Amino acid sequence: MYRESFYRFLMTQIDPDSTDPVAVFAGNAQHDQTFPKQEQNYEKLSDYLELNASYLPAMSIFDEAYEKYREKMQY
Repeated sequence: MYRESFYRFLMTQIDPDSTDPVAVFAGNAQHDQTFPKQEQNYEKLSDYLELNASYLPAMSIFDEAYEKYREKMQY
């Protein structure tokens, strides 16, 4: 079964008019040239974001986005 990457899912959350933290995170991640675009693994994504994503004010926002991703992927 094919699962889309977290990045592809995150791009569906972009809403330039929204102040929702996940939407803001998505918009900022879109401009991150080194974001691991094929990754699905929580730990690898989390490690990347902790080290490289100065645009993410709190890891809880990533956790919320990843939970939405898990629900959509149903795993």
